[in-house]
Amino acid sequence: MKWSEISIHTTHEATEAVANILHEAGASGVIIEDSNEPDRIHEDRFGEIYELKKEDFPAEGVIVKAYLPVNSFLIETVKEISESVDNLAAYGLDVGVNLVSTNEVDEEDWATAWKKYYHPVKISSRFTIVPTWETYEPVDSDELIIELDPGMAFGTGTHPTTVMCLQALEKYVEKGNTVIDVGTGSGVLSIGAALLGASHVHALDLDEVAVKAAQENIELNKVQNVVEVTHGNLLDSVKEPASIIVANILAEVIMTFSGDAYSILPEDGLFIVSGIIAQKRDLVKDDLLSKGFEIVESVLMEDWVAIIASKRSA
Repeated sequence: MKWSEISIHTTHEATEAVANILHEAGASGVIIEDSNEPDRIHEDRFGEIYELKKEDFPAEGVIVKAYLPVNSFLIETVKEISESVDNLAAYGLDVGVNLVSTNEVDEEDWATAWKKYYHPVKISSRFTIVPTWETYEPVDSDELIIELDPGMAFGTGTHPTTVMCLQALEKYVEKGNTVIDVGTGSGVLSIGAALLGASHVHALDLDEVAVKAAQENIELNKVQNVVEVTHGNLLDSVKEPASIIVANILAEVIMTFSGDAYSILPEDGLFIVSGIIAQKRDLVKDDLLSKGFEIVESVLMEDWVAIIASKRSA
């Protein structure tokens, strides 16, 4: 079977939004080639293997790749993808070069080529993300392993916004807490919360493909008795309270439902948000303060921000 490799050269800021567009167009996974990756310092004491070459990455920005079957609708699909990326400017996102290109590949090449980028990565004092095809032995007795198949949904759980959310969950989740994961994607945050001892996790996503992918990853990690995955738009369908609400979504989207999050959380409940480009940190902070939240901490990783906010008493 023939596949078309769709490549979009964009900015770090627009990476997740572009990946989501490709996901919604039917791609079951994406490759993210980040110009900063070869220069990052990677520790190898946890069993990771890094063989990164500068020539494999763009000189600047990010190239997001996805694979779609070659069929009679492909030209129209690529056009719709291009238009959707163009429209990101309306949300204040800089899409940069915004060069869209296609390349035909064989199924065998597509099925294995992207795996060379992904290996076990320890992202916090306890969490290690392990691709399903890798063999990994825990280093520490309290280490928490999250197995992911990036082919099920975009991302491998190692993007800075995801890492900061998992680190925040590790810091704040207590045994017996209830957690809501808004825009769950691959389900990685829900899995992390369950492994930390949450008694119930409600994972939501508007994309039905993401709901299915999250369910598969949740079953892979054997936390289906704790995590419930449903199709839903933000917090519209949520009625039950929760100790913690976590959302790794664009800044503009966070601000549309921060008021709902405040209503659902009990006093001192936490709202953990990321997906925020550094330039929009103050914008989100001001929004959270205006809704009644108190900022507990703000974390910066590369060009991304995570904010942990607590519900103040009325």
